Amino acid sequence: MINDLRCEEVIEKLLDYLDRELDSETEQALANHMETCRACYSRAEFERRLRARINEAGRAAAPDSLRHRVRALVERY
Repeated sequence: MINDLRCEEVIEKLLDYLDRELDSETEQALANHMETCRACYSRAEFERRLRARINEAGRAAAPDSLRHRVRALVERY
């Protein structure tokens, strides 16, 4: 049954798959499904790229003007 996953099941488990939180059998079943299903593969790639962008954005330093405004607001309260 694990080898006959439907797209709905893959999408339901996709975030756990990307986080590597699945057992090896389930992980392999999702990988096998995505090798033959363009829709699920595309969804997985979208999620990977989105996570990469979010990760990159989290590393950007705030401009000095924003830091000064935030500091002023914090000191005011």
